[in-house]
Amino acid sequence: MVYMSLAGWKLKVYREFFERGFETMRRILLIGAGTMGMEHAAHYYSMEDVHVVGIVDVRTEQAQKIIGQHDTKIFSSVEEAVEQLEKIDVVDICVPTFLHKEYVLKAADNGIDIICEKPLAYTLQDAREMIDFCKEKQVRLFVGHVVRFFPQYAQARELVINGTIGDIGIVRTKRGGNFPAGWSDWYADQSKSGGVILDLIIHDFDFLRWIFGDVERVYAKGLAERKLEHLDYALVTVTFKSGVIAHVEGTWAHQTFSSQFEFAGKSGIIEYDSLKEEPVLLSVRQSNERKDGVAVPQSPLKKSPYYSELEHFLHCLKTNETPLVTAEDAYKAMEISAAALQSLQTGVPVVLNGEGGEPV
Repeated sequence: MVYMSLAGWKLKVYREFFERGFETMRRILLIGAGTMGMEHAAHYYSMEDVHVVGIVDVRTEQAQKIIGQHDTKIFSSVEEAVEQLEKIDVVDICVPTFLHKEYVLKAADNGIDIICEKPLAYTLQDAREMIDFCKEKQVRLFVGHVVRFFPQYAQARELVINGTIGDIGIVRTKRGGNFPAGWSDWYADQSKSGGVILDLIIHDFDFLRWIFGDVERVYAKGLAERKLEHLDYALVTVTFKSGVIAHVEGTWAHQTFSSQFEFAGKSGIIEYDSLKEEPVLLSVRQSNERKDGVAVPQSPLKKSPYYSELEHFLHCLKTNETPLVTAEDAYKAMEISAAALQSLQTGVPVVLNGEGGEPV
């Protein structure tokens, strides 16, 4: 029989505990020190078993503001980070839309799982190449369509799916505020940004498709073709195969950011306005035609939707579960945006192919 001293036993327990913790620790390499990079970093820093090992950005001072007192290194390129860091579990991409493809392919080529901010890419072709390359390299690709993690939107979806207000006829959504001040003013460059249609209301396209499924036809009107400096607006009518019609409004012509939605059904209305104090308002038509509104109770948020989203993605990496929003979901949302942009240019409705696929 072999005996172990108390000191030896403690050392063994501590070593095993350390090794287990080391294995569960997720090492994040953040690409981009802009607004979304700052948002993601703040949530990672508040998570257990997550370490932001590096930030890639040529703007050293900006990256340093995000890091603060945390043990995170700054790199000028992905290549430099991969070479110097011992291990990277996830590359989180928070750079402008037109740069997504470059960094997704670099991360996948190094066999590293990826979280990428929405939209997945600038063009449908790029998005498909990115998805296929990640599959080839056997890395997971998560896309940040965070609206699915907002409780107001998730709650509205549940009410609709449960038939709370009967069959839905018309839906209206709106999102926007002032024109975003991006790095090098890239939002104002149509060769880099798809404007409100691709870089803003794609959130609502994804949200509505999450509820109603595939889209049949898209028609859009807006300001993009008029090339007004630092102003953009679009109104997109989306007809779903189910027969539901949605009017999706996006604006970069207002001062205060807000988001709204309204679902009109046979027996009532579900509405939400971020500028009002009420969360989600459910109005059910009574038999005596009264029009009382009942506020659906909602608990105060303990976690930001961005925190919940990132936590969910990391959990899916650990368990190999299918995420709430997949890369294919992100591609489908891009198809709607691409159809809207095509309609905006041609002035005519765009029909998506029979399988809910690319514009034809």
